[in-house]
Amino acid sequence: MGEVYRARDTRLDRTVAIKILPEHLSSNLEAKQRFEREARTISSLNHPNICTLHDVGNQDGTDFLVMEFLEGETLADRLRKGPLPLEQVLKVGTEICEGLEKAHRSGVVHRDLKPGNIMLTKGGAKLMDFGLAKACPATLGTLSSSQSLATMSQPLTTEGTIGTIHYMAPEQVEGKEVDVRSDIFSLGTVLYEMITGKRAFEGKTTASTIAAIIAADPTPISSIQPTTPPSLDRVVKTALAKDPYDRFQTVHDLKLHLKWVAETVPSAAAGTVRPSQERWIWLSVTTILPAALLSLYSRIPSNILPPTLSYILPPEKTDLAYFTGPVTVSHNGRTLVFVATNSEGRDSVWVRPLDAPEAQSVAGTEGASFPFWSTDDRSIGFFAGGKLKSVGAAGGPVFTICDAPGPRGGTWNRDGVILFATTWSGIYRVPSSGGTPAEITKVDGLHGETTHRWPYFLPDGQHFLYFAGASAEALSIHIAALDSSDTKVLFPARSNAAYIPGYLLYIRDRMLMAQPFDEKKLQIRGQAFPIAGPVLYDQLLWIRVFSSSFNGGSRLSGSEQWGRLAPDHV
Repeated sequence: MGEVYRARDTRLDRTVAIKILPEHLSSNLEAKQRFEREARTISSLNHPNICTLHDVGNQDGTDFLVMEFLEGETLADRLRKGPLPLEQVLKVGTEICEGLEKAHRSGVVHRDLKPGNIMLTKGGAKLMDFGLAKACPATLGTLSSSQSLATMSQPLTTEGTIGTIHYMAPEQVEGKEVDVRSDIFSLGTVLYEMITGKRAFEGKTTASTIAAIIAADPTPISSIQPTTPPSLDRVVKTALAKDPYDRFQTVHDLKLHLKWVAETVPSAAAGTVRPSQERWIWLSVTTILPAALLSLYSRIPSNILPPTLSYILPPEKTDLAYFTGPVTVSHNGRTLVFVATNSEGRDSVWVRPLDAPEAQSVAGTEGASFPFWSTDDRSIGFFAGGKLKSVGAAGGPVFTICDAPGPRGGTWNRDGVILFATTWSGIYRVPSSGGTPAEITKVDGLHGETTHRWPYFLPDGQHFLYFAGASAEALSIHIAALDSSDTKVLFPARSNAAYIPGYLLYIRDRMLMAQPFDEKKLQIRGQAFPIAGPVLYDQLLWIRVFSSSFNGGSRLSGSEQWGRLAPDHV
């Protein structure tokens, strides 16, 4: 679509790149519009991770752009040498996110993100070629006559006007509306290729590649690069979700996850952790109450028994899905439910009685996330495929309750009422027998709220806790009731909360805190005190890995090293 020349700006004494529209395309209206669109788009974007536009012009009928000269190589050229080291994957991936985030916040969707449009320089990764940005949704019907459907069976030797097939999102190849989540999918394919050295979706023909993008899952990263941290594997898997609602909803979210991976596996990024060590640290059991630090015992009431420590490994040939299926203890404190990922990268619900030697997979729960118990502990609610579903704890038919895209937690009371949340919404109410959800809490945008999530019924089955997200200074736990529109802020918190008799559990500075709670007046009393830590935390979802039972007989929390069980009152 263009030719690029290295040139010298004699006025400012600098080397630049001049991109021109070749003469044979100057009369092509579509090519000319794309060229002009690139100029307008880049002129609105000023960011260290986006190639800078210095000037535009026309000379004797030739349109040209004067752009920043970049010394280095494209990511495509680099990938011909093989996969990137983990540390570089995380660095380059974060820089790409930074550039895309600037574009998206400026109302620009790239639509053609691929390794060939990413330049690796000494100053970092740079995004290039915004020629398809803000274009109408690409459809197969926009192919030129020379690229008719008859050519769909031909080998992939050229790139069409709709972008590069291998890196396109399912909705893009199907001709549906394209938005920022389409760029996120494309970035997922780029991350996959940086990690493995192989394309996520490959076919001998355009048609077979499109079919793979729409319906097939890429080969699990762990089978190609076994030393890849599972947390990074899950980041890529989320970015490559077929349904846009199941992906990261903003590139900012994806960036935070990449930074979290970089912060939590520094030694792995440096290549010093053996696969067996990495599996132990990152893939062993979601924890069950870390021991309180000895120095904290003086602050804990004397009637609290010391914890009993133990750990539970994930089922054989599976990894625990820490943040989309945290281990959750039943209300009677006797059984655990969690989500585990098998060797093929598929998630499903597992149930483990604490007195049983191993966990059992629940059939029909493929793709599950965020499982939760019914009050009688006989059924399990979970989310899968954009739906809220339920299944018997001992197995049986799976029942679809309602639509629930972008799930953010659920809770179930003894009257058969389920509360659940989605990504950026209030709390919804729906009968466990199915029906149309009704929103019972409203996000207060006037006061900066952006989301309500992680609902949690108290034992009376009428009152519930939920987390309200807003600015960093206004994150808090609220209490509300089914029969009232009134809500009350209980205390500041950065994630979900849970209940045990006489206390509410939450996290402060990565420590598990017990806040004394008056169940009759429904208000906090006295000072909170720490009982364990550190606890795993996902700052994107605002969720901490811990759980508790109604009877106070057991309590779970996510440690960064091993699992522990605490059969004490608190």
